[in-house]
Amino acid sequence: MQGMKLTFWGAAQTVTGSMHHLTVQDHQYLLDCGTYHGRRQEARERNSHLPFPAADIHAVILSHAHIDHSGNLPTLTKNGFTGPIYTSPATADLCEPMLLDSAFIQEKDAEFINKRSWRRKKLLGNEPGDREITPIYTVADAEQVLPRFQRVPLHSPVNVGPGATYQSVDAGHMLGSTSVLLHLEEAGRRASLVFSGDVGRPGLPVIPDPEPCPQGDYLILESTYGNRLHQDMGAVEDKLAAAINRVCNRGGRIIVPAFAVGRTQQLVFVLHQLINQQKIPSIPMFVDSPLALKATEVFRGNAESLDRETNALSRHGVDPFGFKRLRYVESVEESKALNGLRGPMVIISASGMCEAGRILHHLKNNIEDPRNMVIITGFQAENTLGRKLVEQHREVPIFGVPTRLRAEVVKLNELSGHADQRGLIQWMKPAAAGLKKVFLVHGELPAQHALATAIREQLNLTVEIPARGQSFELL
Repeated sequence: MQGMKLTFWGAAQTVTGSMHHLTVQDHQYLLDCGTYHGRRQEARERNSHLPFPAADIHAVILSHAHIDHSGNLPTLTKNGFTGPIYTSPATADLCEPMLLDSAFIQEKDAEFINKRSWRRKKLLGNEPGDREITPIYTVADAEQVLPRFQRVPLHSPVNVGPGATYQSVDAGHMLGSTSVLLHLEEAGRRASLVFSGDVGRPGLPVIPDPEPCPQGDYLILESTYGNRLHQDMGAVEDKLAAAINRVCNRGGRIIVPAFAVGRTQQLVFVLHQLINQQKIPSIPMFVDSPLALKATEVFRGNAESLDRETNALSRHGVDPFGFKRLRYVESVEESKALNGLRGPMVIISASGMCEAGRILHHLKNNIEDPRNMVIITGFQAENTLGRKLVEQHREVPIFGVPTRLRAEVVKLNELSGHADQRGLIQWMKPAAAGLKKVFLVHGELPAQHALATAIREQLNLTVEIPARGQSFELL
């Protein structure tokens, strides 16, 4: 017997790539299996090579559908995983279009880069080399994941294997997001482990508020905004309206990189409200993401899982994710046609950290014009293009080509679906008395150190900040 052991392989002292490895009664489980985002070569290496034999994993418990939590499931399955993936019904619904879209984007980006490399070598008179970029996984690989999903309603205990029972509560981060409680037993010893997933913020549009932290012995807690305090939503709406009006007055475009699932739907909802309140002009708005359209259909089909205001609109026949000035763009031809339009407009496109997809083309075509604006609405991981835009580098690489950044960049972190330091401590406080130890994940080190200090001072708890590959016994 190995004993109950927890090993941190992803989102350890960094934000992305959530993946935590649990061993109980010689059975192995994964909490999340997400893709890591960062320097291209490092990310490719880490996402391509799992740090354990995939066939040894008995089951996966998935907190929610965002790609940095779910996106490496195809790699796991491709390498021999044949077990179930337990998650909420809405998360399973969202993962189908998200994983297929992730694979499709990887295939197309590899094709685009290989074609450009071939043309460049021909132009320079060199023979095109045999070494080509290949996608980490393909659409066919992603399709193999879908039958593995086991839909588990919130608050419903399920035995996931020897010595392990799981149930979940609403994390309030996005549609279907959960915090997980595991009851574990081995050789007469019992322990309970809570995994926060990503904890949402009370009062955000569209998504319900997070439920309190379940009672447990150990807590794996996200720390994305562990060193920050958010502004209230009213101030954010005013800031967004002022930014849009500023660009409209100079005749520019507004490019918004946004996660296709969650952030896009919230932005559409808020923009609709601002137009109705006549705080911004009724300019054309485009959601240029086939995934966002598919995800929005999942939101519409899961109205009972949304907050009361959004649910009430749906019940009264009002579409909270569509209005007359908004158009969802599906085809590549329609996407390219946006470049030929004139006058102020808003283009919302994925991915949220500007690492893949159509947003790269929109940034390439627009950031060299000082009339334009890029609005960043969420956390940007270190070394991503999104982080370089937030830091306002004079030049940024897009498809490997240095591109001058002349457009205005505006940050709206308050639209983030992550709780801030105060919110995280309030969320965990109901369970604090019974906790033996807190493990901080999903954050950069400055945020983690700040949150660890606050937890120690305010709740008098033991806090660990695990490094990648570090293991702990659950006693």
